[in-house]
Amino acid sequence: MLLKSLGSLLLSAVGTLAAVGQLQEVTNFGSNPTGVQMFVYQPPDLAEPTPLIVAMHYCTGTAQAYFSGTLYANYADTHGFIVIYPDAPDPGGCWDVHTNETLTHNGGGDSLAIASMVRYAIANYGVDPALVFATGTSSGAMMTNVLMGAYPDLFAAGSAWSGVPYGCFGGPDMWNNECSSGQLIKTPQQWGDLVRSGYPGFGGTRPRFQFWHGSEDTALYPQNFFEDIKQWTNVFGVSQTPTSNLTNNPIANYWRASFGPNVQAIYAIGVDHNLPLRIDDVMDWFNLTKTRPANSPPPDTSPVAQWGQCGGGGWTGSTGNHIALFSLSGPSD
Repeated sequence: MLLKSLGSLLLSAVGTLAAVGQLQEVTNFGSNPTGVQMFVYQPPDLAEPTPLIVAMHYCTGTAQAYFSGTLYANYADTHGFIVIYPDAPDPGGCWDVHTNETLTHNGGGDSLAIASMVRYAIANYGVDPALVFATGTSSGAMMTNVLMGAYPDLFAAGSAWSGVPYGCFGGPDMWNNECSSGQLIKTPQQWGDLVRSGYPGFGGTRPRFQFWHGSEDTALYPQNFFEDIKQWTNVFGVSQTPTSNLTNNPIANYWRASFGPNVQAIYAIGVDHNLPLRIDDVMDWFNLTKTRPANSPPPDTSPVAQWGQCGGGGWTGSTGNHIALFSLSGPSD
């Protein structure tokens, strides 16, 4: 079973895209046992130091689809970071998030190819190794979980959209019905041990992790969201009781729970697997909202006329927030 494509939804959600450049394929970037293709978007001007975001597509998707169907490249133009778009080698377009190889640091699988590309970018593009981030949708969200566990040395933070816990899909097959249906239940210790097994002996700082899920998700059932909370609070050694729990945040019928500074969980009431991306929130989690290219002019802080804020009067401001300007149906939390 494969997840349905989110391409049409993403395209309709973000509107017209305006990234200046195009994707460039990168070859010979290092160890790549499964044949993952790598594409990079470099904006005209880079921030100094230069951040890097790895943006991973959903099942049935491609690097090109995630590039053209999301606004990460547009935000790269504004904020001066580089974006890597990996392309899954599986015929169905899903990521290998189940094999022992991909779940193990430098063990192989698709995750090693992504790690190799990150290392290549640090060595060849001037990327600051302290400013490397990962995000993805659906299968790409699952891979974000994998990278947080198997390669905590490479990433500062991750943001996963409609995924499952690290190791949840582990087993012989690409698809795991027990996990996808939310029937794989473990204790926090068991989930945390899975993450720690990804890189035995790792003693460094683990990447901060944010994950999003819709309450009506029938592709990857919502129980996976609550298993994620159990897993990552255990990894960071914090309580499952939130230190902050905000309702109607970031928009109506969402709630945002923080478990200290390193774990954040956002639940969208009434939303299915097609969870609209909120890239402003991702930028905030990655601490990139104020990052700008080295030679960019200071931001314009002059007041904006009220009529202009609605896009009238020839206003040409960013379209990046348009997906946020609606309220979801369904019960409030």
